[in-house]
Amino acid sequence: MQSPSELRHRNGSESNMIFETRKSRTLHQGNTPVHLPTPWSAVLTLAFCLTASTGLGTTTNVYFTRFEASEGYSTNYTLVGQAGWLGEGTGGNGLVNDFFPGEGQQAYLGYWPPLRTNEQQTAVWKPLNFEPLRAGFPLVRFSVLMRIEDSTAANGQYDNFQWQFYNRQTNRLFTLDFDNYYLDISYRLDGTNNWVTTPVKFTNGVAELLVVTMDFAANRWSATFGGRLIATNQPLTTTGAELSLGEIDAVWVYYNPARPGDNYMLFDNYRVTAEARAPAARLLLMERSPSGHVWLRLYGQPSARYVIEAAPALPTATWTPLRTNASPDGIIDFVDTTAVHLPSRFYRARLLP
Repeated sequence: MQSPSELRHRNGSESNMIFETRKSRTLHQGNTPVHLPTPWSAVLTLAFCLTASTGLGTTTNVYFTRFEASEGYSTNYTLVGQAGWLGEGTGGNGLVNDFFPGEGQQAYLGYWPPLRTNEQQTAVWKPLNFEPLRAGFPLVRFSVLMRIEDSTAANGQYDNFQWQFYNRQTNRLFTLDFDNYYLDISYRLDGTNNWVTTPVKFTNGVAELLVVTMDFAANRWSATFGGRLIATNQPLTTTGAELSLGEIDAVWVYYNPARPGDNYMLFDNYRVTAEARAPAARLLLMERSPSGHVWLRLYGQPSARYVIEAAPALPTATWTPLRTNASPDGIIDFVDTTAVHLPSRFYRARLLP
């Protein structure tokens, strides 16, 4: 398949910007399963589920919507034009009810073809215009419950659905791509046309939680999908672009603009929060059991990969890796069962690139 386009003709005469609310076509739900996300779990830890402390800083809400009627959303109209949502392109978008059982209304993008034949994508977004560094909340977390429904056999076309992250100057920082042909997830940084395909796959008709953690002070981002690590410690910008968050766009990219698929993406619980910088990563000794097992807990950066290492003595230590792991909330528990007969052992944790 060809690489998905990310053209954004925002300021020129070719602009496809759509700001008015239009009547939405009816989208009928198919007989598809829903799988709600399961929590991340670590190997060798039973105590992880009992953790109450997050080790994070003060949190503020930047934006949150469940797309409910009580918030002013109507299933009779496109999402674009409702509650401040904007759009570019003329492809299908709107609201549906109870496609995620028990979750009320959801937004969707795709399904019915664009009104114009000279466009390559349709994008929808809610302006955020957030300056994390200036506000003193450099750690930003985006999460959304999403699923992608396949095209019908009669249509037979397969498109790409993306989440594109922009700063306040509408410079694209990075993109996550869900390819409905290969069912894989890729990402692309700014300053490059190269896509990085990850090992993580998605399943049509299955709803899972996408979580993207951005550290604007460190110029880094990480992401998980359904608790599976997509990417970690990637740069927000490689070109020196302003480190701010202007918008997070849901995008439908037509593989064949002349004949788009009738596939579509559903999304709900669209949330953006920001946190004050947490204290430096801490590795704590929680307990040494009577059997000699050592229980360690690491408070680190959300979704960042750390390696826990051990050495028999200091200061001329030879460090041995014991465990490499990542956690969506930055908390990693590890039980060292190899320290049973050792008189002493020193531990450290290192952030991996």
